[in-house]
Amino acid sequence: MTSSASSPSPISSPSLPGLSESHSANTLLIIGYVWPEPNSSAAGSRMMQLIQAYQRQQYRVVFASPADWSPHAVAMEEEGIEPVRIELNSSSFDDFARQLNPTVVMFDRFMMEEQFGWRVESACPQAVHILDMEDVHSLRHARHQAIKQRDAAKGQSKNSDSNTDTASIVIQELPQTLVHSELAIREIAAILRCDLTLVISEHEMQWLQQQYQVPAAQLVYCPFMLDAAQVDSTPKTFEQRQHFVCIGNFRHEPNWDAVRWMREQLWPNIRQQLPNAELHIYGAYPPKKATQLHNEKLGFLVKGWAEDALEVVRNSRLMLAPLRFGAGLKGKLIDAAITGTPVVTTSVGAEGIYNPATEAAACVADSMDALVAGAVALYQQPQSWAQSQTAALQLISQRFERGVHEAELLARTEAVLADPQAHRMQGFYGMMLRHHSMKSTRYMSQWIEAKTRLAEVLEGPPEES
Repeated sequence: MTSSASSPSPISSPSLPGLSESHSANTLLIIGYVWPEPNSSAAGSRMMQLIQAYQRQQYRVVFASPADWSPHAVAMEEEGIEPVRIELNSSSFDDFARQLNPTVVMFDRFMMEEQFGWRVESACPQAVHILDMEDVHSLRHARHQAIKQRDAAKGQSKNSDSNTDTASIVIQELPQTLVHSELAIREIAAILRCDLTLVISEHEMQWLQQQYQVPAAQLVYCPFMLDAAQVDSTPKTFEQRQHFVCIGNFRHEPNWDAVRWMREQLWPNIRQQLPNAELHIYGAYPPKKATQLHNEKLGFLVKGWAEDALEVVRNSRLMLAPLRFGAGLKGKLIDAAITGTPVVTTSVGAEGIYNPATEAAACVADSMDALVAGAVALYQQPQSWAQSQTAALQLISQRFERGVHEAELLARTEAVLADPQAHRMQGFYGMMLRHHSMKSTRYMSQWIEAKTRLAEVLEGPPEES
């Protein structure tokens, strides 16, 4: 997929600038938190998989976002997608949505549903609402807070042992004060207001139903969707590879935390036993504080942006993904599977990825000693490494076959489209929340819009130069 620096035109009137005439029976409007960057993040790749699924079903796809345009964003017109720049807290969106009259509206993360859900409800009452979570944000946030609390307590303790402390906070250890946070309340409310919510992980499907009693009828298990043909047919062997690789967007806090943790604790212990090994760290948007960790003497090499992520992974002998917190599925582990690269990760990193038939693809551990031992052993043992590679190469066909998950996604969408009102009548709490959201969120947004217009009037028109 190519990227383009061409920015979509903003909505300035109901004429929908930039939109083409289309004779498709169905229109999918995606309201994006950001413009998709499939070469920068797993979220961007997943969004393109969803778009292509609906395109194969002959949907017209319009992607609208209030975010600033990114030079790394996919070239949408080349992919058959119509991009539109929208504004927050502006009635121009109402005119846009009313004229477009989409069949389905997909909200990219719950924040977009909060901002635009009530507007879609008002302008297009028949449209089906789908929330794409990407991951359970509140779960990721709760785990992050738990890590911070544990690190703070460990810093105050003189008896802590960094080699045996758990590397990740597993879900059972989260206190209810973190699980029932304000963020969780907002996120679950958005789920209940929508007709369907796409959940990327089986683990999170279970979490939402057991922890928050979200009805199964409103959830769709929709992981990464790939073709088995994308897997390397003749992957590089143990002898053809060298060094470790770590890859991930630096703007994603779990990735940045993992890089810091590796530099401070994990990598020095591995390097002590493998003095000729190097760790190559790739990722989009590396901040200066990350590049300053680059250390040639230690073999800790911060490379930054990778032009071809799969190529750097397939040249590496092992992938390190020691995530201490997070949620959802980790795209880096999918890259490892595609290229037949064994992985060393934590239980949080592996969550939702493997099944019994493919669990040998990764060494999963939650203590420093176990992570170091697993990495050192797998790096030096060709037979164990080969067994891990064999399992990795089976992962896509076993767990993430496009045909299976795409068919389920489209079937569930069509089922709701057949009778949206009957579907909504099954969820009383969703009806109640939509009613109150139409009131509270609507009035807040309209107040912000009125305040902005008043400020513009008071400032007057710009002076001519």
